[in-house]
Amino acid sequence: MTDTSDHSAFDLAFHWDPMCPFAWLTSKWVDQVVEQRGFSVDWRLISLRMLNADVNYDSTFPPEYIEGHTAGLQLLRVAAAVRDAEGPTPMRPLYRAMTAPLFECPPPGDGRTIPPAAEPDRVRSLLEACGLSSSYADALTDERWDKVIEADTEAALASTGRDVGTPIIRYQPPDGPAFFGPVISRVPDEDEAGPLWDAVLYLAQFPGFAELKRSLREPPNLPVFGPSPGDEG
Repeated sequence: MTDTSDHSAFDLAFHWDPMCPFAWLTSKWVDQVVEQRGFSVDWRLISLRMLNADVNYDSTFPPEYIEGHTAGLQLLRVAAAVRDAEGPTPMRPLYRAMTAPLFECPPPGDGRTIPPAAEPDRVRSLLEACGLSSSYADALTDERWDKVIEADTEAALASTGRDVGTPIIRYQPPDGPAFFGPVISRVPDEDEAGPLWDAVLYLAQFPGFAELKRSLREPPNLPVFGPSPGDEG
């Protein structure tokens, strides 16, 4: 269970955890950038459960976080198993299949529920929808894949430092600039996507740049969280 892919063959490495709504939004923006700039992307793994391995969940996070982060780790085991056997090509479709139904759906309520993210039948179905064997769902509980996920997580952290979250983007890996984020709460318009990329990359390439941050933010502009600012309802 060793990743032997040539990750330097890609323009970008995007490290994702399937349970992070902000990573999902950033990935949709990266799709825009890919279409406009012709980049190739290596969709690599990073685990929020591993990033927070030493954190006291009870005192640090809302109650549902440990369940969500654990489900993310289980789904990443499936992704690691798929990549090991199939190579990197299925990673983006698999990420979409794992994550889009969790966030691109109406809010729960009035009889609507969101299925458990790592429920085996759900995972088998999404694998088949991606043209992959449903047997990869067996990896959900196979901790042997954790070493592969940890290696991807550590590769991301080696490029940014440890006090970060998801996603992490690495430009021209393995030696190009890398950064956590950008954390965005909405996907930019098509004509904004390229300039936003240029601005982020310009900052990341400046040797003395370390951090640009603000904690005020709107909720993620995703259907599962309900109406966004400016929307009716």
